[in-house]
Amino acid sequence: MSLTGKVLIAQGGGPTAVINQTLVGIVLEARKYPQVTKVYGAVKGVEGIVSEEFLDLTQETTHNLEQVALTPSSALLSTRVKPDSKYCHEIFKVLKAHDVRYFFYIGGNDSADTVRIVNEEAKLANYEMRAIHVPKTIDNDLVINDHTPGYGSAARFVAQAFMGANLDVRALSGIYIGVVMGRNAGFLTAASVIAQKYPEDGPHLIYLPEREFSIDKFLNDVKQIYDRTGVCVVALSEGIRDTSGTPIVASLLKDIEVDAHGNSTLSGTGALGDLLTKEIKEKLKISRVRCDTFGYLQRSFMGCVSDVDQHEAREVGERAVQIALWKNVDGSVAIERTGYYSVDYRLVELAEVAGKTKLMPDEFINTAGNHVTDAFKYYVRPLLGSGLPSPSLLRAPKVPKLLRND
Repeated sequence: MSLTGKVLIAQGGGPTAVINQTLVGIVLEARKYPQVTKVYGAVKGVEGIVSEEFLDLTQETTHNLEQVALTPSSALLSTRVKPDSKYCHEIFKVLKAHDVRYFFYIGGNDSADTVRIVNEEAKLANYEMRAIHVPKTIDNDLVINDHTPGYGSAARFVAQAFMGANLDVRALSGIYIGVVMGRNAGFLTAASVIAQKYPEDGPHLIYLPEREFSIDKFLNDVKQIYDRTGVCVVALSEGIRDTSGTPIVASLLKDIEVDAHGNSTLSGTGALGDLLTKEIKEKLKISRVRCDTFGYLQRSFMGCVSDVDQHEAREVGERAVQIALWKNVDGSVAIERTGYYSVDYRLVELAEVAGKTKLMPDEFINTAGNHVTDAFKYYVRPLLGSGLPSPSLLRAPKVPKLLRND
């Protein structure tokens, strides 16, 4: 028997370039069903639920929703709050008071955990409600999912950024380091490999959190490439760790911030890049060394969006509604790859996803731990979408010298 009542949608965690496609997919699909009396959106995620800050998206025009779908970042705003059981009890009280029968939370593994706890609260109270976690994260670290909405567009940005950095460094020689988001999983940093078109292109080195990081080995790797080519382009994750498992950046900062999830704040500081730049200049005696910390740029960069990512983000929202209303079940929607390139969506238990982190598999990382394999290139390329730019170099022959013998 289908439930009659309201739909509530919330967005949590870091924004992405396509999270609003998922929001709009849920809204437009939910408005088709007669048992849905209203479609609400919570402003600022779970914070907005507890404070009852809702928008009535039933009254939003379809045209404007479609424009919002094309706009990066979280249209409903977001939150970093990680609800405990007490907080989730307050969430449930609000849902029940507003006769919310379908709850959709768009987010990562912590958001899945919130949905799981709220769902348990509803069951304990014998309150009929469907709770669905809808995947989103640029980190691409949700277990079971082949990949997550938001990752493809962020990965496209990273690939294109390194295309430009590679050309820039090639023009004047030197060393370039790009620090990319990625606390535990290196999927986003690894996408920089798509910048390589010619054999001597960077990134020449890629360092990921899945492998321990040694500054001495790093310097040796850089020196080998620089001595051979005169340039070295490096991509590394902000979450790279030493042999003890401590993030390198955490060892640099005395008063490092900790977020609501208990994680050290790795973004928003150039400390890691500054350290490695200093090490290269002092120990390798190379003066031209530059570093960028990408920060927020990679998450919601307008005009650098994967069409594949857009389409899947929309579909995953639509499928979440269809599963909840047709099958009358709870869970987390997962994306699975069914071919090269096709995907399908299925529902998995919330406990299978909640609070868990997917890492780069061994077959995606080279044996030296400083680059990625062709298997990863095969995996990531379709996610970046169509129309990816490709740089070209001059191929004209050299003119023989007349006055010099060197």
